[in-house]
Amino acid sequence: MQVQQFLDSDLKKMAACRVVRMKVLVAYYSETGNTEKVAKAIHEEISKSHDAHLMRVDEVQVNMLNDYDVVFLGSACHSADLSTPTKRILEGIPHSPVFKLAGFFTHATSSAGFTKWASKCSSSFERASEEKKIDFRGYYNCQGAPSPSVQEFIKREAVTSPDEYEEYIKEVMKHPTPEDLHKAKKFARKILQELS
Repeated sequence: MQVQQFLDSDLKKMAACRVVRMKVLVAYYSETGNTEKVAKAIHEEISKSHDAHLMRVDEVQVNMLNDYDVVFLGSACHSADLSTPTKRILEGIPHSPVFKLAGFFTHATSSAGFTKWASKCSSSFERASEEKKIDFRGYYNCQGAPSPSVQEFIKREAVTSPDEYEEYIKEVMKHPTPEDLHKAKKFARKILQELS
């Protein structure tokens, strides 16, 4: 009797520890390397316990997405929204796909300017998910160092005080920081734990 209880106890422990190994795609669009850093951090985390694939958006065919259990789709923020190549992927997703979707994006705005300069990114993920009945698991975002043309735009349109701009650019050029990448990994881990 004791041997059977011991075996039953071990079987329960093994079942609780069993992790479902999923096939996961991390697809991203990056111009300056910021979003690529986040994508690689997410991929690194996922690879620890799942079959993970890393691809640039231009390598992705929409019809291949249903080959995955989970798709992490990432983009740089362009004109306050996801990049055109990333939005094309979202637009091409068929109604009620079998995969789960999680998003991530990088932007050059501060938290104070997020609503004006980057909130369309999250809205684009949410709108596409609602319209196409996609199981959307959420998104992660962080700052990224802006390209020279975006720096000029920010200087001209968003942070017009020379002193404030100098302080802003000094800080934003540090991103994504190791802490940002740690948070991206934590986001990915949380999504996959919820699905396991």
